[in-house]
Amino acid sequence: MAYLHHTTSAAVMTQGDLWTTPETNICIDRSKKVPCKPSVAIQHSSSTVLFYVAGTSEAIDGSDTELDVTFRIVDADMKPFAGTATSDAAPVNYILHSMFSQVDMCLGGTLVSQSAMTYGLRSIIESTISYDKPAKDSHMTMRMWHKDTAGHMDAYTGDANEGLKKRRERVKNSKIVKVRGPLHCDFLTNQGKFILPNIDLEIKLTRAKDAFALMSTAQNERIEILDATLWVRKVALSPSVSLGHAHALERAPARYPFTRTSVKTITIPSGLRDKSIPNLHIGQVPKRITIAFVSNMAFNGSYRHNPYNFQHFNLNYMALYVDSEQYPAIPFTPDFGNDLWTDEYNSTFSDTGIKFKDEGHNISYDEYGRGYTLFCFDLTPDMSAHEPHWNLQKHGVVRLELRFKNELANAINCICYSEFDNIIEIDKNRHVVVDYNV
Repeated sequence: MAYLHHTTSAAVMTQGDLWTTPETNICIDRSKKVPCKPSVAIQHSSSTVLFYVAGTSEAIDGSDTELDVTFRIVDADMKPFAGTATSDAAPVNYILHSMFSQVDMCLGGTLVSQSAMTYGLRSIIESTISYDKPAKDSHMTMRMWHKDTAGHMDAYTGDANEGLKKRRERVKNSKIVKVRGPLHCDFLTNQGKFILPNIDLEIKLTRAKDAFALMSTAQNERIEILDATLWVRKVALSPSVSLGHAHALERAPARYPFTRTSVKTITIPSGLRDKSIPNLHIGQVPKRITIAFVSNMAFNGSYRHNPYNFQHFNLNYMALYVDSEQYPAIPFTPDFGNDLWTDEYNSTFSDTGIKFKDEGHNISYDEYGRGYTLFCFDLTPDMSAHEPHWNLQKHGVVRLELRFKNELANAINCICYSEFDNIIEIDKNRHVVVDYNV
């Protein structure tokens, strides 16, 4: 037998390597997940939930931080439904996150998150694209994820919407429910490095309107939060690693690369067929943009409209421009009236890193045009927005061109979910340096 080519090198199968042993982790002595209660007791009238995690000699594993919330649905007077009193109220999907409109995070007293009262929309977009059916049918149900039935997203009564029906069963008669899961928070959960010891962490969650988070006939039910806990994994680093970190910090600050997200909303008035959004972003160009549309009434909070009903509104033209460069090369021209949206549906795979893989996002072709209409744009030169490496940073002006088949009957909101590569630095004195204008 001979080599196929003279440039190839010899290799041994791992099954034939009988002497190599696994590497040993010497970084961590121990770790434990500890509960943190709100710094201010939760009351009926509380509009925020604040957690304060004091810095100690232990590091924090932000990627394993979880929030759990115990709640129930009550009447307008904050009284539980009992006896003959009933309600058909049910939470919208992903209620663990939908009950909050904003999450602010401070590190060492420095605000490192960016939010614009769109936390629920951010959470649902990230989860819709990032998780496949096995996850959505298992651990995500712990966060009360039950997929809405395409074409029946706004059905607030009856059983047409299977997801709403399941959520209604879980909360009926003011049953106490506990939900738990990770936060959708920049830096905390989307980067894998330990947060240095002796630095304080603050997280403030701002409540969303009950009309946004619930769907019902009576239109006056409320969510009563009974308890909340932030679970934080504390990590005791080994003495040698701690000493190495201290020496390294004398020479340079610790660096934390992470993906920063921005969610912008643009209101498009009724009566329009064409809309140009000229300054979607000015400065750093995102690595990926996801576009969705919801009715203005649902966006502002309505018990009878699903805020996550991403409709197409008979859009028949969409193009994104970075300065003079157009994305995609041939604009999107769907014909939703005739179920022709292949290119647009394909963008949820090709521009998210799923393309040709044995995985998906649990949105079928038919469902895409009936409440799950998302448009994805990967703006990196090598289509690597989902990869950990960086690309050369580009600065410019991003604009969006839209055209609808018919004049809009009602005002709608354009949701622009953008992702950027950024970095945060922490020096030896635990000063946090944030610069998003790179």
